Parts: sequence; structure tokens; C-alpha cells
Amino acid sequence: MGTRRTPLPGVGVQYDISTRDGRHVSVVAHEDGRRFLGFYDPQDPDSCQCTVPLDAEEAAKLASLIAPDSTSPSLAPGEIGLDLITERIAIGPDSPYRGRPLGDTRARTRTGASIVAVLRRTGAHPSPGPDYRLEAGDTLLVVGTREGVSDLADIIAGG
Repeated sequence: MGTRRTPLPGVGVQYDISTRDGRHVSVVAHEDGRRFLGFYDPQDPDSCQCTVPLDAEEAAKLASLIAPDSTSPSLAPGEIGLDLITERIAIGPDSPYRGRPLGDTRARTRTGASIVAVLRRTGAHPSPGPDYRLEAGDTLLVVGTREGVSDLADIIAGG
């Protein structure tokens, strides 16, 4: 694998990379932050097959995905890199858990989903314990897999 750097006066710098399998890729880094990726024919390293223009923001995002480091986040804000979701599940008047302690749901044991807060008219109750009594009109803030959260919604509804 080899890399060649070629100054382009008044434009920027061209970086040519030859991969281990013999492919040739170039990046032209313009002084204004724009980048152009060039992909070359493996049979003819002087023949560019296509170019992809990137603005500075696109180039930075691509770079963080290809070679993430500790200073540049590889995930968008709010992404945690796991297949988890957060949903709200209402305690309806017909829920079998209305008036019962949260622990009776056995949510985590049965579904793998966690009830991280209970929202009530009087305010939010984060990290409720198993003795916290649920009331009709409460909303559970739940984190888990799509399947686990869906199963918990069915359980809370009495399904």
C-alpha cells in the first residue's frame, strides 16, 4: 500500500493511494475545504472512472466514518450505536397493572425492556423502584429493543 502527496499550487494537494489489492484512489483537497474523491480503473491507473465532490462538512463526516478517533464522534448526536429505542407507554384505565406496584410487571425479566421513568400529572419520577404504584394516566418511559418495548406495551395493556 502506498501514498503519494502532490502539491497543486493555487488549488490544494492531491493524495494518491494505492490499495493492497492494486486499486488507485485519489483525494484532491482544495484550499477552501472541498474534496474530490477519484476512483481509477485497476487495469489503467491513469484512467479515472468517476469523481465524487464533497464539501468540507461531507468530507469530515466521511473521514469520521472511515477512521474514527477519540476527538471526532462517529455517531450523530442522539445515536448510541445499539438497536435500542425509547418509547412512552400509557397506563390505561383497563390496564391490569393500574394500582399495582411497578415490580409486578416484571418488565425487564419478561421483555428485556427497562422502565426508566414514570411520567405523572404531578411530575416525572425517574428510576422508579419496584414498590412504585402505577396509576391510570401514568406514562412509562421505556428503553429496550423494538421487540421488547412492543411486548411490554402488550403486557401493560393486558394483552
